[in-house]
Amino acid sequence: MTGTSDGQRFSEPGKDADVMAAWERFLNGSGQAGDALRSLVEGSWQRCRDHNVDPDKRSAPPPLTESRLESLRNTHDELLRASAPIMACARDFLAETGTVMALADVNCTILSMEGDTRTLGAAENIHLLPGVAWSERICGTNAIGTALAVGEPVQIHSAEHYCAGIKRWTCSAMVIRHPIDGETLGVVDVSGLSETYNRQSLALVVTTANRIESRLTMRETELRLRLLEAALPNLSSTTDSVVLFDRRGYPIKANGNAQAVLASLGADLDLSRPRRIPALALDNSLTQLPPWMRAEWLAPVSERGERIGTLLILPLPALVHRRSKPDREEIERPPGGFEHIITVDPGLKTVLRKARQLASSRVPVLLLGETGVGKEEFAQGIHRASPFSAGPFVPLNCGGLSRELLASELFGYVDGAFTGARRGGLIGKIEAANGGTLFLDEIGEMPMDLQPHLLRVLEHGEIYRLGENAPRKTDFRLVAATNRDLRQEVAAGRFRMDLYYRVAVTSIRIPALRDRQGDVERLVQHFLAHFAERHRKPLPVIDHAVLERLTAYTWPGNVRELRNVVESMLLVCEGPRLSLDCLPAELEADTPTTPDTHPASVTPLHAVQRISEVEAELIRRTIAATGGNLTLTASKLAIAKSTLYQKLRDYDLHDEVSAQRSLKLSGQR
Repeated sequence: MTGTSDGQRFSEPGKDADVMAAWERFLNGSGQAGDALRSLVEGSWQRCRDHNVDPDKRSAPPPLTESRLESLRNTHDELLRASAPIMACARDFLAETGTVMALADVNCTILSMEGDTRTLGAAENIHLLPGVAWSERICGTNAIGTALAVGEPVQIHSAEHYCAGIKRWTCSAMVIRHPIDGETLGVVDVSGLSETYNRQSLALVVTTANRIESRLTMRETELRLRLLEAALPNLSSTTDSVVLFDRRGYPIKANGNAQAVLASLGADLDLSRPRRIPALALDNSLTQLPPWMRAEWLAPVSERGERIGTLLILPLPALVHRRSKPDREEIERPPGGFEHIITVDPGLKTVLRKARQLASSRVPVLLLGETGVGKEEFAQGIHRASPFSAGPFVPLNCGGLSRELLASELFGYVDGAFTGARRGGLIGKIEAANGGTLFLDEIGEMPMDLQPHLLRVLEHGEIYRLGENAPRKTDFRLVAATNRDLRQEVAAGRFRMDLYYRVAVTSIRIPALRDRQGDVERLVQHFLAHFAERHRKPLPVIDHAVLERLTAYTWPGNVRELRNVVESMLLVCEGPRLSLDCLPAELEADTPTTPDTHPASVTPLHAVQRISEVEAELIRRTIAATGGNLTLTASKLAIAKSTLYQKLRDYDLHDEVSAQRSLKLSGQR
């Protein structure tokens, strides 16, 4: 698959007549397509001609029968579950734009649709329906089929469609990839009649695909925890050498001797850099096992009668071929783990040196810093450079969860512990982190009545699942993080002093992006290269004026916000350069975060006397900057969403939210 070489990401409605003329010339072979036609579209038309697609086709083929569609949906149950709430949220918004959103599988067959009712009716005329395959081979150039063909975001408008019957439509699509290995799972598409064309539709499908991938990541974590729990007795064996594979054939856990035994067998499998073995996927047969592997070494891992993974139990005789001593370079390998953190700032380099030193110990570490500075990146680095690096890294965000949900996530529960408890119980994150690292983000938001239970685990190395009387031994490295001042939380009675001194044996303060000299430019170049490769786009040149604007911005959302801005700029801009026109709205002009800037409608902070007024004004500004998006507002303010709602009530700011949302909506129209 190749990316778009000319950087033309968007259709141009003003060139419809020229594109139509190019289509007619293309069909009769009377000349070149011309400058009006994007190379992406021309390449698709060429594939359509190679596949003998009928350019006079008026619609897609009829849909599958209901029973076959239901069977197909069952096959793609995880993808549908991950996308359902996201597509449901888009339902009302799409109704106002006259468009529909479709989710299709990797064969371009539509699985589900949401959106404007009238547009859904019009879509029936061309069979834009669940159960219909919209591949290029069948329906010619269209966003669904072309996005899957090229593996990048695609927008196809009006005359750019290959088949005559679809030229009244405009559509944008983006592929959905598996979070572990990037395997293409499907595509999300937004379509409407030609008059609904909007360049932002492409950004919408990219965002939607990213959100679906995030939900798939959460689901993957849950499945792996279940698999680890089911396989725990085998993995605890001191006599067998065992490797555990998930349902897709990925190795996710091994006991201490496994790597040495694999080496003695000549296996091309490095457990420190795991790769998928397709033959061990549950939907494959075992006819194509690697040459070094035998079927009799494999055992299924089941939970309540359902197979969820595979154990590779290696033969004991292979242990005699193991080297009696490890290589010298393995013994003296320097501590790593932080290579993924990019910086030229002397202050952050000092912080990294401290993190490397602390990583070699086993004591808890508390990471301090604003939202978005990269606390989880540091936690992963500490894990990889620690004595627990061979074990799992298990993250859990303590903010935004109810007391009951957080308790079950942390400690797990036994079968029948409470009404609605999952049959067979649940392994908690603390237990799942045994032998590895537990990362507790936003630990300052942990309810007071749960804190003594965590303290007991840290002091005694024992955990009780909810509803259980017998303790379970556990040994893990704790890395905690917070954007709060825990000393003040202790003084205010919201955090236990004894727990504070237990989790803050050592602490690391990560500087905000605005305090890291030279890092903005370095990170911009890094993220541009990363997203250009991910979206299969040519690497653009960024104007100096853009770098100046990005460097001057104070980045309240830190590295996370910068990453999102760079990806948005790359997708929205066309051509080989990123200019000031590519900047998002909040960076196009002086922003509320610039210290010497005070919009006329907002009172300067230096003129406010009381703390409550300062806080209310800051919330008001952030609501304005985010267009009334409360999730983003809470993130930028580094507070929980529930706290934000309380402050909206305290300062009577609900009208401000409604006004900003109305303003944003009118701007979109």
